[in-house]
Amino acid sequence: MKRAVQLLTGCLFISLLLAGCGEENTSSDGKVKLELFSNKAESIETYNKLIKEFEEEHSNIDVELYAPPSAETVLRTKLVKEDMPDILSIAGSSLYGELADAGMLKDYSGTKMLENIQPSYIDMINDLVPGNHDGTYGLPYATNANAVIYNKQLMNELGLDVPKTWDEFISALETAEEEGNTPIYFTLKDAWTGMIPWNAVAGVLQPDNFGRKKDNGEASFAEDYQEVTDKMLTLLEYGLSDNFQYGYNDGNNAFANGESLFYFQGNWAIPELKKVNPEIQLGTFAMPVTNEPEKNELVSGVDVMLTALKDSDHPKEARQFIEFMMKEENAKQYIEEQYAFSALKGVKQEDEMLSGLQEKIANDEITSFPDHYYPSGMQAPNLIQAFLIEKNSDAFLKKMDREWEKVQKR
Repeated sequence: MKRAVQLLTGCLFISLLLAGCGEENTSSDGKVKLELFSNKAESIETYNKLIKEFEEEHSNIDVELYAPPSAETVLRTKLVKEDMPDILSIAGSSLYGELADAGMLKDYSGTKMLENIQPSYIDMINDLVPGNHDGTYGLPYATNANAVIYNKQLMNELGLDVPKTWDEFISALETAEEEGNTPIYFTLKDAWTGMIPWNAVAGVLQPDNFGRKKDNGEASFAEDYQEVTDKMLTLLEYGLSDNFQYGYNDGNNAFANGESLFYFQGNWAIPELKKVNPEIQLGTFAMPVTNEPEKNELVSGVDVMLTALKDSDHPKEARQFIEFMMKEENAKQYIEEQYAFSALKGVKQEDEMLSGLQEKIANDEITSFPDHYYPSGMQAPNLIQAFLIEKNSDAFLKKMDREWEKVQKR
């Protein structure tokens, strides 16, 4: 295990030994008080509705939702202060892997709740935990997807069908350009938005288990990512005259008002687009990265995972809340209100504008976000933004290798 992970793990164990899970939480009226920590401020309203219903069914439990800005930083601070919440609603990310590796989270292996979750999402979170662990320390709940969002009206006016191959996609971009439309509205002023097409392309083209192979010296960006960078530069040609002048909010306003045919974003952007233009007709599809349709998987990840602390003061009550959330009707409510997808088997997103993505998820034609497995200290979005400005693939790929190795040696 690399030294950075060892240091964090040591810190986590010290916190655990010193304070367990924090102070006993009981309200003055005798109710058990649970803290639910969420990393998604967007879902506060949905969570409040579900919490209210849960509390009506469990009159002895009071659930307090905490969904702060910069949630990951706040959670790390709470860890240092030995003030960890009872229940976590967090993304499937490296932070989850660190907490699980430190032995802080409940192991859900062998539970019925885990049996109801699509195996691909379980594999995704298991792969995030460093070292050798046999357990599964969280329950994938809501998922997201990298999407190509398209303007249905423009698509129809141009006589285009949803492309199934890379060549068909490029042909659609050419048609839009020839007809005087902006094919793709890039928002690369905000570096993170470049990760949408990057993950879509790399998720399909990179070798399986790239992160582990990279750590073992069996793979590298220089050797395995050349086609990724080539295709990224090709896509860039169909953007704006200055792809780096506009940010996410600019793109939402422009795309919602019909200023381009395609928009690289996730399902999370759809509510924002609908706020700008409630009448816009949208569709979505997974970017066809190759000319073999069966290989064009959807990049999808665990946006919300539910888990409890292993040594919670209130394990029974924490389990009851998580079991409540995992009920089909509640999982359905969450994804409908959040324009998300469910990791639970049989719970489908039925909004027609997301049907192109839901079909991939239902058929388990999915792959994970590549950058979830990059060392967080690499600052990959900034490196990729610089590459798209400079357009020097060889130098960029070598730098990605160097930055990866530099972080892992810390």
